[in-house]
Amino acid sequence: MFEFLNSKFSDLFFKIKNKGKLSPKDLDDSLREIKLVLLEADVNFLVVKEFIENIKKKAIGENILESLTPFQQVIKIVNEEMTKMLGGASSSINFSQRIPTVIMLVGLQGSGKTTCSVKLASMIKSRYSKKVSLIAADVYRPAAILQLIDYSKKINCEVYHEDSNKNAVSISINGINMLRKSASDVVIIDTAGRLQIDTEMMNEVIEIKNKVKPHQIYLVVDSMSGQEAVNVAREFNDKLEYDGVILTKLDSDSRGGAALSINHVVKKPIKFASTGERIEDFDIFHPDRMASRILGMGDMLTLIEKTEKIIDEKKAKELEEKIYKSELNFEDFIDQLKSIKKIGSLEKVFSMLPMMGKNKALKNVNLDDKQLDRVEAIINSMTVQERRNPELINGSRKKRISDGSGTTVNDVNRLLKQFESTKHMLKQFSGGFNKRGINFPFPKF
Repeated sequence: MFEFLNSKFSDLFFKIKNKGKLSPKDLDDSLREIKLVLLEADVNFLVVKEFIENIKKKAIGENILESLTPFQQVIKIVNEEMTKMLGGASSSINFSQRIPTVIMLVGLQGSGKTTCSVKLASMIKSRYSKKVSLIAADVYRPAAILQLIDYSKKINCEVYHEDSNKNAVSISINGINMLRKSASDVVIIDTAGRLQIDTEMMNEVIEIKNKVKPHQIYLVVDSMSGQEAVNVAREFNDKLEYDGVILTKLDSDSRGGAALSINHVVKKPIKFASTGERIEDFDIFHPDRMASRILGMGDMLTLIEKTEKIIDEKKAKELEEKIYKSELNFEDFIDQLKSIKKIGSLEKVFSMLPMMGKNKALKNVNLDDKQLDRVEAIINSMTVQERRNPELINGSRKKRISDGSGTTVNDVNRLLKQFESTKHMLKQFSGGFNKRGINFPFPKF
């Protein structure tokens, strides 16, 4: 996510840090580099122009050229301006006092609208403890209704649909009346999209809006489409006047142009971001955290939030005691591996750590998730006794474990050696292990 921008800004800040004091020419050269980076990332030209002007004004106003710490000052100013460019502050869902709260999703075909409907439903259900239902109002795309029903089964949400009715407006009205009777707190309407904006599609979503009167309308846009996403956002806003944006495919090789331009151009907040294929890969969009990640400063708050969801405080305390007494075994180890997988890919976890681009220790880490699968296969091939007492694993046992896991004896030896190193390392830091401490072992081959 934003790897291109992250890499470029990390390189730029590294240069500034090594300069000590900044001259007027250094400042101009840095601003020119920032401008080129943003334009290359497909950020709207007017947005870039205002961004650079604001940074220059602040830099001069705060006398960073006279500062003894110009590096920190520049990062602070750029971070503040980028946060402002991304929307300033995160915005929450406005729930209606009279149920159900109706949320309508609109957007072009292929933007991920149907998947987002389910992801949004799952997030509202888990975060706010609401009963969420969906309405299948996309009556044109083949299998759209079946896709929505199939995905919704995974999160145990009701889907209202009418197989014989092709009128999206009446389906939406009937659905809300029916779901109100079933005491749904929130109803999400998945509307139809087109390959491009046309009169027929717009007339339909406008009529649904007028007849249903949704409390919130979110536009779903594909972040990979760059400036085209901004154009789509502008056209939809001119004709429909929506409340916020959901950005999809932020886990792709997107350069960030759409995310950095949309709020400035249409003055609508980015509400949520879809960051992966799993239903859980859907988060509230925090402009300050996203700016921090783009600038290579990490996003520890999000990482901590994700960790807190999966780590049980009692288990964490038990694990701390085991580490302190040097009683850590492979059953504990594999529990930690499963915790990592619940957060997301290794690459996603590491992307939230500060200054990854310049951290030599992290540069040598293999971020291939297949390594975790290999470690898990080796541990699963051990007997319960071997997992609890790794010192029992001799030569013949290693051969059996490697054969059972499809690995080599060298792989088993490497894991055993790394496990011992991890035990010693964690014992040194055991006093700091708690629910908010992220002391995961990261095995690699």
